Amino acid sequence: MKTDDLITLMTHDAPVSMRYSRVLALAFGASVVFSAVLLVGTVGLRHNMASVFETWRVLFKIVITLVLAVLAARLAVRIGRPGAEIRLTALSLGVPLVTVVAAVVVELSVLPEHAWRASLVGQNALFCLFFVPVLSLAPFAGLFWALKKGAPENPAAAGAAAGLAAGAIAAAIYAWHCPDDSPLFLATWYVIAIASVSAVGALLGRRWLRW
Repeated sequence: MKTDDLITLMTHDAPVSMRYSRVLALAFGASVVFSAVLLVGTVGLRHNMASVFETWRVLFKIVITLVLAVLAARLAVRIGRPGAEIRLTALSLGVPLVTVVAAVVVELSVLPEHAWRASLVGQNALFCLFFVPVLSLAPFAGLFWALKKGAPENPAAAGAAAGLAAGAIAAAIYAWHCPDDSPLFLATWYVIAIASVSAVGALLGRRWLRW
């Protein structure tokens, strides 16, 4: 079936659109809850959560990962609908990226040079690289399942978007446990973890999201 034909079919077939929307809502909601419960049930929230909000770095880490998760999830949702405009949604991902870069610049300007490496490496770099992908498994599977109900025009791009959203959701959840609050740590290890999930999503999407 050609893309134009499918767009016409989906335009006239309201139940299909509703079904895709319900699948997305179910997959997104259930997977986020599952990953949050997994975090709390395994490593738990950081022990000083009641007081950490006194520092701007903690607030920044939590807010920026949530913003990225929302924007990436929005992109993953739209990319599953053939003909949907995704350019502005994709460009909006630059907002958290530029904000993180700005935070890194501020961090480097206020920290003495000898403290840069400690802020970059932190205490849990390897665990971050491991646990963010683990927390992304449920959102990743849920979004892939939902995208199979849609009709992404570019399977690899759809898979990458699903991976980006899943990784960002996982990072937003992991941020409530992670004791490393430096923007340097965030810009390095969080980004690597999210990018790895996105790369896997692109590879799997190329094969599994064809229609």
